[in-house]
This record gives sequence, structure tokens and C-alpha cells, in this order.
Amino acid sequence: MSQHRRRPPARKVKQRRLVVAAVAALAVAAGAGIALRAADGDGPAGSVAQPSGGTSEASPGPTRSYPLSRAPRTIPAVRSHTPARGPGWKPAPGHRVVVDDARLADEGRLIAGELGLTYAGERDDVRAGDVRLALNRGGGAGPESYTMTVRGGRVDISGPADAGVFYGTRTLKQAVRGGGAAPEGVVRDEPAKPRRGLMLDIARKHFTAGWIEDRIRELGDLKFNELGLHFSDDQGFRIESDSHPEVVSAQHLTKAEVRKIVELAESRHITVVPEIDSPGHLGAVIAAHPDLQLRNAGGVATRGAIDISKDASAEIVDDLLDEYAGLFPGSQWHLGGDEYQALTAADPEASYPQLAAAARKAYGAGGTVADLATGWLNDRADTVRAHGRTPRAWNDGFFRDTSVRPAGDLQVAYWTGKEIGARQPAEYLSAGRKVLNYNDEYLYYVLGEPQTFVYPTGRRIYEEWTPRVLRGSTAVPASYDDQILGGSFAVWCDLSGSQTQDQVAAGIRLPLRATVQKLWDPREPELSWTEFTALADRLG
Repeated sequence: MSQHRRRPPARKVKQRRLVVAAVAALAVAAGAGIALRAADGDGPAGSVAQPSGGTSEASPGPTRSYPLSRAPRTIPAVRSHTPARGPGWKPAPGHRVVVDDARLADEGRLIAGELGLTYAGERDDVRAGDVRLALNRGGGAGPESYTMTVRGGRVDISGPADAGVFYGTRTLKQAVRGGGAAPEGVVRDEPAKPRRGLMLDIARKHFTAGWIEDRIRELGDLKFNELGLHFSDDQGFRIESDSHPEVVSAQHLTKAEVRKIVELAESRHITVVPEIDSPGHLGAVIAAHPDLQLRNAGGVATRGAIDISKDASAEIVDDLLDEYAGLFPGSQWHLGGDEYQALTAADPEASYPQLAAAARKAYGAGGTVADLATGWLNDRADTVRAHGRTPRAWNDGFFRDTSVRPAGDLQVAYWTGKEIGARQPAEYLSAGRKVLNYNDEYLYYVLGEPQTFVYPTGRRIYEEWTPRVLRGSTAVPASYDDQILGGSFAVWCDLSGSQTQDQVAAGIRLPLRATVQKLWDPREPELSWTEFTALADRLG
């Protein structure tokens, strides 16, 4: 006789179904718990919270599950990302940008426009898809730090100051542009160095206001915070002047154009750092005032050098410094101070007796031309300091063995080890100076590649340079790291016709990205150079 399996009673079937459903619910809850704990940031940055005795993978359940997120791919790379499980966030019609403080309105409007969202202003309500910007003062973090949390279909970006919140919006923009969505989880980020710049020589080559504005937008998206404008040199003086219109070159920026540049820079949290180089590199000013030209004992003019023994020389330079202090409201000022040709003579006192006489009059019988040049730099520092500016000067404007000491707050813009009487970076650092890195071995883009210059490559910066590599390719000891405020990539236009401004923009594109990566994050880059360039291409 055949055997048949007996069907269990209906009550037992129902009980079994209830048990299966309960087990599945517990599995889903366990997975959600892991994701929530990871998103809340419990444990060290970049780690995934684990359930006691469990694994990093949630048990399979009947509902959709997500893999742990990966850090957003950005330039510069974010410093910390705590992964979580979830779909992330992507912009969609009807999504809003809201702020908790009116001071974030500019940041809110900008990111809303860039991502095609609605800017809704200050709001307390919460909607699906919201991007919320907030200030969280008193957290103890630096003003350029921020936290970006992607959770529950929303994005929250907060920081102790508007600069950090702005950088958070740049991370969001890049995440969406490069990957289509901002990944679930928490980004905590801040720069390693407070000064991250691009310097443009607009004196030797005229750049249009529109081109400079495009660079500002590029710098802002890359989290740079300085734009240096070297606008006075032997070849040109490129900004409109009311106090001395006679020195201005035919091709120049109007003050109205400069105000727009400064306003755009401020909206991107970029300080514009002006430079009127003196007492050398003043040829354009001297052309209108030939009586101020420095001449040697034989009456031969010294190119680009102003005669610092004459009171009128100080008066005209201070007139210009005072005038442009009203145009450039930022906290920083570059005084130049480099390559004063009187000091390249074998015997400056014999070659320039008028300078030697002025030095003795000012500083006693032992006064030297180097003392006089140092006094000049200190006086110009006094002029800009009266406007609340922090002065900086090129390293070859600081002289060894002078009785006159450079002002204590003068920061060193270290660019070369090739000057006469060259001093190692450690000499400035051991004296307590704060230093900015403009290393001409890596960071100098000199049009036409004159002398021994070659166009720097992004790869070399990315793979070899760090902010502690101030001269050549050798790093100073790590003990000096805190005195190195940051650095600046520099475009010099020695042979101005060698490239168009569009060629310059293309030539500096990857070097800029490599430079800011190394200024933002002190660690060895995670991406190879090939991966980094592919990311740069994807982000645009």
C-alpha cells in the first residue's frame, strides 16, 4: 500500500509562518542597526560599527539591502568618511536647500543653483530630499572644518563657520558630479594647511577680468582660499590708479573689474592678496618717474630698482599701498622685497655711494645697503599693517648679518635657494618665522621656460612634493610643520607671449589639483596618479 505524507493541521502552518516572519524581521532590524550606528559615527572615523559577536554584513532579509557606502571621490580627498548602508542622496525636482542662519544664504543659493534645487531660505521644517546647511559654533573645530551627513534621503552640512559649510557644499557638488549621488554616511573634513593659494603675475601679462573670475570659480571648487595678484613689475602696472594714474599701463583692470573679482572671491571664501613689489621690480612706476631710478656711481641706471635713498621713492610707493588697501580688503599683503639689484653688486656700498650714505645716516657708521633695504621693507610693512594687514615678503628680501632686523611679523614667502647669499629654509624656521611654500622647483609655472625653468607637472607635485619641501626636493624636519602655513602655486609671465591665457589655464589645471591635494591632506594619497587624473577628468 502506498504511503502518503499527512498534511499538518492549519493551526501549525500558521504558527510556522509567524516564526519565519519573526526571524526575517529580526534580520532586517539587525542590518538597520548596523547601518544606523555606522551613520551616527560611533567608533573611529572611517570604521564600521559592529554588533557584538557579529560580522560587518547584515543577515539577508526580504527587503532590499545596500552595501556599505564608500567615501565620495573628491579633489582634494576628504579626510574621513564613516560608511553606512543606504541609497545615498541625489538631486531631484522639488528638493530644497534650507539654512539655519541667514549668514549661509550665499552658500545655500550657490549650491542650489549648481544642483538644480530650490533655495528655500531659513526653514525649520524637514522634507524628504532636503539639503540643510547649519552653523554649529563652539564645537572646538577649525573654521574651515565641516561635517556632511547623508542619511534618510537628506543631506546635512554643518560647520563652526561659513567657510567650512561652503567646503561641505563643494564636497557635495563633486560627489554628485563624479558619482551621480552623495554616498550614505558621514564625512568629517578639514584642511591640513590654512593657506592654499594660486599666484598670478598679471603685471607682465594682461589677463582679462573674465578669465580671472573663471579661475576663482575653479579655485573655490577645489577648496583653495587665496588668489595672489602680482600687478606691478618692470613690464606693466595693471590696475587703475587714482593717486598715480601716470604709472598705469594701457592694458589694465579697472577698479570696477577688481571690485567684482574681490566680491566673487569673497563669495568663495578666497582672500585676494595684492602685491606691489619693491624696491625692485618697479620699472613701470619708474618709467613715469625717471628721477626715482637708481643709478650707480657711474650714472648707469639699474633696471627696475628705485632709489631708496630718496624720500620721494617711499612717498609714491606708500601712496599706492594706501590706495589699494581700500580696494583689497583681505587680511594679507605681499610686499615683494626680492631681487633688489643694488645688492647683487660685489661691493654695494662702493657701487651705490648714495645708498651707503643714507644707510650711515639712518643706522650709524656701520650702516650698510642691506640695512637700508631691510629698513625699507620694515617701513612698507608699517604702511600695510596700519590697514590691518599681515605682511609677507620673498625670502631673498631677508638679509643675513644686518644690524636692522626684519619685522617679526613678516612672513617668509620661500621661493628659491638660488639667490646671492642663499639661506636654507631652516634658518627662517629656527628663528621662529612663519613660512609659505612657493618652491620654484615644483610650484613655478614660468611662461616660455626661461633660464632653467621647466613647466611643472601635476604628477611630480602629487608624487614628490609636500608643504615641508620648501627648497629643492628635500623636506625640512617635521618639527617645523606648524610654522609652514601652506603654499601657493605661482604663474609667472616672464615671456608673456609664449602662451595664451587659455593655454595657461589648461597648463595649470592638473598642477593646481595636485597642489591642493597635498595642502589639504598630509597623508600619502590613496589614488595612483592615473586614478587621480581620471577623477579630475570626471569632475571637470
